[in-house]
Amino acid sequence: MSSIIQLLPDHVANQIAAGEVVQRPASVVKELLENAVDAKATDIKLIIKDAGKSLVQVIDNGVGMTVTDARLCFARHATSKIRQAEDLFSLGTKGFRGEALASIAAIAHMEMKTKQDQDELGTHIVIEGSKFISQEVAVLPKGTSFAVKNLFFNIPARRNFLKSDTVEFRHVMDEFQRVALAHPNIHFSFYHNGSEMYNLPAAGYRQRIVGIMSGKTNEKLVPVNEDTEIINVQGFVCKPEFAKKNRGEQFFFVNDRFIKSSFLHHAVMSAYDGLLKDGSQPSYFLYLQVPPNTIDINIHPTKTEIKFDDEQALYAILRASIKHSLGQFNVAPVLDFDRDANLDTPYHYKDVEAEIPTIQVDGTFNPFTDDKTNQHYSKATSGSSGYSSGSSSSSSGSSYSGSSYSGYSKRVEPTASWESLYVGLDVENPESIESSPFTFENEEVTSSLFDDEEVEQATQKTYQIHKKYIVSPIKSGMIIVDQQRAHQRILYEQFLLNMTVNQAASQQLLFPLDLFYSASEMKLIEELKPSLETTGFVFDESKTDHVVISGIPVNITESEVSQVIEQLLSDLQDGIPANSYSQNDTIAKSMAKSLAVKTGSYLTEKEQDNLVNGLFACKDPNISPFQKPTFITMRVEDIDKKFAL
Repeated sequence: MSSIIQLLPDHVANQIAAGEVVQRPASVVKELLENAVDAKATDIKLIIKDAGKSLVQVIDNGVGMTVTDARLCFARHATSKIRQAEDLFSLGTKGFRGEALASIAAIAHMEMKTKQDQDELGTHIVIEGSKFISQEVAVLPKGTSFAVKNLFFNIPARRNFLKSDTVEFRHVMDEFQRVALAHPNIHFSFYHNGSEMYNLPAAGYRQRIVGIMSGKTNEKLVPVNEDTEIINVQGFVCKPEFAKKNRGEQFFFVNDRFIKSSFLHHAVMSAYDGLLKDGSQPSYFLYLQVPPNTIDINIHPTKTEIKFDDEQALYAILRASIKHSLGQFNVAPVLDFDRDANLDTPYHYKDVEAEIPTIQVDGTFNPFTDDKTNQHYSKATSGSSGYSSGSSSSSSGSSYSGSSYSGYSKRVEPTASWESLYVGLDVENPESIESSPFTFENEEVTSSLFDDEEVEQATQKTYQIHKKYIVSPIKSGMIIVDQQRAHQRILYEQFLLNMTVNQAASQQLLFPLDLFYSASEMKLIEELKPSLETTGFVFDESKTDHVVISGIPVNITESEVSQVIEQLLSDLQDGIPANSYSQNDTIAKSMAKSLAVKTGSYLTEKEQDNLVNGLFACKDPNISPFQKPTFITMRVEDIDKKFAL
């Protein structure tokens, strides 16, 4: 019987390995950027086209490779990072398993140019699907350039599983941000379809965070710094009032490597206990330094999960350090890039005491005396004032005639003193003051404008229970309405109708709103802008880090705009539906969820009536947009059965 077990060809084995290493263009970006960092580069440039599907190119000024290394780096399990198994527990580099370049070369057209500083000429290699096409000498600058084109060209099934360009670009953006945040000492630049997305010069942690997220991030950051024998914690957390609905701006870096850890995230959330609203997530950028022999980073193909030796101690230290920083963020010295130096106190006024103004009071002043009135009158009519009578002006030759200023020359008879107003009043007996009798018109309703049945219906009321449910009587019994779900259904159908007929009303703002977002969020807002405009939003301009909104829908207040957009970004973080109807449906659901009256809100009787009437005016009042019942009905017979027991 012949053998049925055989060795796989290298190109097949590489394609299988690529299934673990390369899931999408962002995986290629991650591997190439980490290789550039390991090459000790100080300037790294990322260039992509069509969200990385057509081109992913990384150019660095690192140490480069020799001719032998340039050819050998595409072989499986070829690496310069480790020599023996024990090296896995003392890693100080990124890629170390030697599978990335071989896997990428097996499923794409790859071109590499590399040169070391001491060499006069470099090496240019072209590979297509694990097959070497050419290798030649070329004049190149110092460093290495990898260009990956037509990803998954020989695996159409894998290429068809890729998402839209918007989704794939956001994944590429995430990988770039993680590497750039971990290494602020390196100059990074990022270009997509010829447009510059980022240009981040070498700086400190704070400047790098502000450069990637947005200019307004600086005022949100609270520094965290704790150094112990077990772990060194540095970085920043955001103030509780700036918490968001999504978990986009949450970063853990262990030994300059981005990781995901639900255990450490729980420690951060525990430090914020009692400071956040329900459903809010804090932003944080935490850099942890631990001894390499106390962690195991080789437990996941993408190396984003780490196993710690002493997790309990790390949990306690991280929680205590963040809690300490949050307790003193109001008094801690924070570098403020937006501080206006013109508002600072000049140095020569620093130690000078303020002069106390002197106040002069005339104790003899009495506004009710006759002498004061006569004195004021005599000053106004005296010839020395320049505004004299006609006879004096004619003799002096003055140009101010009496007819021109007759108002000043007319004698005003002094009024009686203020004591005369109270003559004849018996102060000791206030009851002696006579008051004129008041008469009121007696209004009598002679007949009712409504029938008895209509009056009975008008007096029927709705009742709110525990600020959550609305009870309204009906002929067969009563209905109990969930106020939040009912309002969601009403708003959902309103927004969906506005987007369908494109006739939404908008209210113009007196002062436009400037809302700041990260680059990935701005990309998402640009995709959503046409749909948002159909709901009533008016965008004046959009820049790389913020949008200017000059008009909002009529049923949204100015303070709710930021909340609505944040909720929308959170709901669409997994991608925008390609179908326009599905996209409008998602936006309408998200806005209805943000703007609906919440459980615990008090509603007046009129608001309760409007809510109930609006619900039953909907096309489908039975369920909320999220397929939850909006009301239940209790018949009189059901209530009678309860009492019959």
